[in-house]
Amino acid sequence: MKRVRLSNKIRKTLRGSSRGFTLIEVLVALALFAIIAIAFAGGLGTASRAVLIGDVRTNAESLARTQMEYVKSQDYYPADGGEATYEEIAPIPPGYTIWSENRTPGQYVPSVLGIPWDSGNNTAINEDNGLQKITLVVRHEGRDIITLEGYKVDRG
Repeated sequence: MKRVRLSNKIRKTLRGSSRGFTLIEVLVALALFAIIAIAFAGGLGTASRAVLIGDVRTNAESLARTQMEYVKSQDYYPADGGEATYEEIAPIPPGYTIWSENRTPGQYVPSVLGIPWDSGNNTAINEDNGLQKITLVVRHEGRDIITLEGYKVDRG
């Protein structure tokens, strides 16, 4: 019978003297991989929430500014001589609402409980001074996102 000579590598492998990974080394590597994967997934979740919040705030700000410009482009006094009211712009994206607190002409800051106030005489002001305060609140799914205040001037 003829003997076959094996190379040193094969001989070491068959004898069990080759170096390989132990079970402990494999488990430690898997644990490190799992920790890194969990941290990465958590970071992705946080980043996606931040993007959604930023998108909602950006849309709310755009809606508020557009509505404010629309209100400022309307006449100072309503046609019937009553309290000033303005319609919402259209279309408003689903989930958003615009609430406006349209103050009657003559109200301006400083005020006490919404009543124009003359701090020098400590009395309420009931005259029209050519300013109308407009307050808009944009809500998304029932939560106030942005409040925008502006003034409309009687240019007539």
